[in-house]
Amino acid sequence: MFRRLPALLISALVAVPALPAAAETLLLDGVEQASSSTTQRPSRGMTMDKVAATWGQPATKNSAVGDPPISRWEYSNFVVYFEYSRVIHAVQKN
Repeated sequence: MFRRLPALLISALVAVPALPAAAETLLLDGVEQASSSTTQRPSRGMTMDKVAATWGQPATKNSAVGDPPISRWEYSNFVVYFEYSRVIHAVQKN
């Protein structure tokens, strides 16, 4: 009985990938419109110097807080979040 157990387990594991996979597609109204209306923003990994050279000086610079230090620059249309001196997020203002 115990000698057949590994063979049964292997047979069961081989048969599992043969089961059909099922997935659903989620459609959101207005996604194309929202993505086309977004303004250009800094991309992840850009340095502070590159952001300033491309978009100019921000309207507001908030000092770094926490560990790791996270700072925030506010422009008229978007806000850029930095970890140390690299962009981690850039979000559009409403």
